[in-house]
Amino acid sequence: MQSEVFESELEQASELFSSGYYAAAAVIAGVVLETTLRELCMRQDIPSASLERMNAELVKAAAYNTLTQKQITAFAVVRNSAAHGKNEEFSRQDVERMIKGVADFLASNL
Repeated sequence: MQSEVFESELEQASELFSSGYYAAAAVIAGVVLETTLRELCMRQDIPSASLERMNAELVKAAAYNTLTQKQITAFAVVRNSAAHGKNEEFSRQDVERMIKGVADFLASNL
Protein backbone atom coordinates (compact mmCIF):
# COMPACT_ATOMS: atom_id res chain seq x y z
CA MET A 1 0.00 0.00 0.00
CA GLN A 2 2.68 2.49 1.03
CA SER A 3 4.71 1.74 -2.09
CA GLU A 4 1.65 2.48 -4.25
CA VAL A 5 1.35 5.94 -2.66
CA PHE A 6 5.04 6.55 -3.30
CA GLU A 7 4.72 5.42 -6.91
CA SER A 8 1.79 7.80 -7.38
CA GLU A 9 3.81 10.68 -5.94
CA LEU A 10 6.76 9.81 -8.18
CA GLU A 11 4.41 9.82 -11.18
CA GLN A 12 3.34 13.30 -10.09
CA ALA A 13 7.02 14.34 -9.91
CA SER A 14 7.56 12.92 -13.41
CA GLU A 15 4.59 14.86 -14.77
CA LEU A 16 5.87 18.08 -13.23
CA PHE A 17 9.31 17.37 -14.65
CA SER A 18 7.85 16.76 -18.12
CA SER A 19 6.02 20.08 -17.88
CA GLY A 20 9.23 21.94 -17.04
CA TYR A 21 8.64 22.32 -13.29
CA TYR A 22 11.98 20.86 -12.27
CA ALA A 23 12.16 22.36 -8.79
CA ALA A 24 8.68 21.14 -7.85
CA ALA A 25 9.50 17.70 -9.23
CA ALA A 26 12.68 17.58 -7.12
CA VAL A 27 10.83 18.57 -3.97
CA ILE A 28 8.18 15.88 -4.44
CA ALA A 29 10.78 13.21 -5.22
CA GLY A 30 12.65 14.34 -2.11
CA VAL A 31 9.55 13.91 0.04
CA VAL A 32 9.15 10.37 -1.30
CA LEU A 33 12.80 9.66 -0.53
CA GLU A 34 12.65 10.99 3.02
CA THR A 35 9.39 9.18 3.75
CA THR A 36 10.91 5.96 2.43
CA LEU A 37 13.89 6.39 4.74
CA ARG A 38 11.51 6.90 7.68
CA GLU A 39 9.71 3.68 6.74
CA LEU A 40 13.00 1.76 6.53
CA CYS A 41 14.08 3.18 9.89
CA MET A 42 10.81 2.08 11.46
CA ARG A 43 11.41 -1.46 10.15
CA GLN A 44 14.91 -1.43 11.67
CA ASP A 45 13.84 0.14 15.01
CA ILE A 46 15.92 3.21 14.21
CA PRO A 47 14.53 6.50 15.54
CA SER A 48 13.24 8.94 12.95
CA ALA A 49 15.62 11.88 12.50
CA SER A 50 17.01 14.12 9.79
CA LEU A 51 17.44 12.59 6.35
CA GLU A 52 21.21 12.66 6.75
CA ARG A 53 21.11 10.90 10.11
CA MET A 54 18.60 8.27 8.98
CA ASN A 55 20.74 7.64 5.90
CA ALA A 56 23.83 7.07 8.06
CA GLU A 57 21.98 4.87 10.55
CA LEU A 58 20.50 2.71 7.79
CA VAL A 59 23.99 2.07 6.39
CA LYS A 60 25.20 1.12 9.89
CA ALA A 61 22.26 -1.30 10.11
CA ALA A 62 23.29 -2.79 6.73
CA ALA A 63 19.97 -1.84 5.12
CA TYR A 64 22.02 -0.73 2.11
CA ASN A 65 25.62 0.07 1.20
CA THR A 66 27.70 3.26 1.25
CA LEU A 67 27.31 3.81 -2.51
CA THR A 68 23.55 4.00 -2.02
CA GLN A 69 24.12 6.30 0.95
CA LYS A 70 26.11 8.69 -1.25
CA GLN A 71 23.43 8.64 -3.93
CA ILE A 72 20.77 9.48 -1.33
CA THR A 73 22.94 12.32 -0.04
CA ALA A 74 23.23 13.71 -3.59
CA PHE A 75 19.45 13.49 -4.08
CA ALA A 76 18.94 15.30 -0.77
CA VAL A 77 21.19 18.15 -1.94
CA VAL A 78 19.07 18.56 -5.09
CA ARG A 79 15.88 18.48 -3.03
CA ASN A 80 17.17 21.05 -0.53
CA SER A 81 18.36 23.40 -3.28
CA ALA A 82 15.00 23.12 -5.04
CA ALA A 83 13.04 23.67 -1.84
CA HIS A 84 15.02 26.85 -1.11
CA GLY A 85 14.70 28.28 -4.61
CA LYS A 86 18.38 27.78 -5.44
CA ASN A 87 17.73 26.54 -8.96
CA GLU A 88 21.23 27.48 -10.09
CA GLU A 89 22.60 24.72 -7.83
CA PHE A 90 21.11 21.85 -9.86
CA SER A 91 20.31 21.01 -13.45
CA ARG A 92 17.42 19.46 -15.31
CA GLN A 93 19.52 16.31 -15.63
CA ASP A 94 20.10 16.22 -11.86
CA VAL A 95 16.34 16.17 -11.27
CA GLU A 96 15.84 13.54 -13.96
CA ARG A 97 18.49 11.31 -12.33
CA MET A 98 16.95 11.96 -8.94
CA ILE A 99 13.45 10.85 -9.96
CA LYS A 100 14.81 7.69 -11.58
CA GLY A 101 17.14 7.05 -8.65
CA VAL A 102 14.38 7.41 -6.08
CA ALA A 103 12.18 5.05 -8.12
CA ASP A 104 15.01 2.50 -8.28
CA PHE A 105 15.63 2.90 -4.52
CA LEU A 106 11.96 2.24 -3.82
CA ALA A 107 11.96 -0.83 -6.03
CA SER A 108 15.00 -2.23 -4.25
CA ASN A 109 14.06 -1.40 -0.67
CA LEU A 110 10.28 -1.48 -0.17
